[in-house]
Amino acid sequence: MTAVSHLTYPGVFLAVFARQLCLPVPALLFLIVAGTLASHGQLNLSLVLGAAVLGCMGGDFVWFQIGRRWGSHVLRIVCSFSRNPRASSQRAHEVFRRWGLRVLLVAKFIPGLDGVTPPLAGAEGTSVASFLLFDACGALLWSSAYTALGYGFADRLGQAMAWAERFGTAIALLIVIPLLLYVLWRAFILIRMVGKLRLRRISSALLGRKLRAGDKVAVIDLASFEAEEREREGIPGAVRADPVRLSSYAKFKVPEDVEVVLYCSSRNTIISARVAVELQRKGVTNVWVLEGGFASWKAEGYSVTRELSSPEEMFNRLGVELPGRRV
Repeated sequence: MTAVSHLTYPGVFLAVFARQLCLPVPALLFLIVAGTLASHGQLNLSLVLGAAVLGCMGGDFVWFQIGRRWGSHVLRIVCSFSRNPRASSQRAHEVFRRWGLRVLLVAKFIPGLDGVTPPLAGAEGTSVASFLLFDACGALLWSSAYTALGYGFADRLGQAMAWAERFGTAIALLIVIPLLLYVLWRAFILIRMVGKLRLRRISSALLGRKLRAGDKVAVIDLASFEAEEREREGIPGAVRADPVRLSSYAKFKVPEDVEVVLYCSSRNTIISARVAVELQRKGVTNVWVLEGGFASWKAEGYSVTRELSSPEEMFNRLGVELPGRRV
């Protein structure tokens, strides 16, 4: 217990606050340890819960204000990190429309929902007082659950921590080191992929020249999950496709003399880059990402339209077969 006996109330606050800001801090472990210390009289349980609730509300309020300031754009960025951004965005809106602020009471227990609910509440125009009230109740339930876990199993947790201190070196060798090597390997692969994608970006000016010259370019719009109805514009001649289906489609067909250009609605091009990597894995090497996405294309004054091409039209024109094309 000596290794954790120096845990303080500010430490609990900062751990939970960092966790709500999506920083890699094991706040749940801090709460469990704080509950264990409270059972031994080393910390006051009420103060532990107070610090945890304040930290939780502080981090959530930051996201709430970001949502009020930038609206649905923030939610698009948050959802773009999930495997199915469109489904994540739709699910978040459906849950919020159905339950309203009551979802804050349980959001912290549901992976994924915790991260999108505060900015979504801000984007929906929720009042500050109502948000703080429901968020405080949800934070108290969440903090109490994990603190109670440490409080109720204090003796067993104490034995486990003593055992871990005694065999800490062996644990590091058997678990931590292989895990660290795996993380470093995945980071290396990711960095290498990002490096390749940087070499495979195309500017709006170059794409515009290729389209005017009639080059064989298949432009694919991946903005279906991001854009609202009033924003459903796209590049003339492009085909709108679901990024998840496009990534998982086994029979994606592209002739060798056709260039594929992907774009999404936001400038960060996260969705386009992810789909480009998946297509490269499937053997589609001549794939490009539009630099700056559709936002850059439109800002530079290039033509846009609400009448995009269909998969059948692209197949007849370029021989590119997309998911959903009816034979």
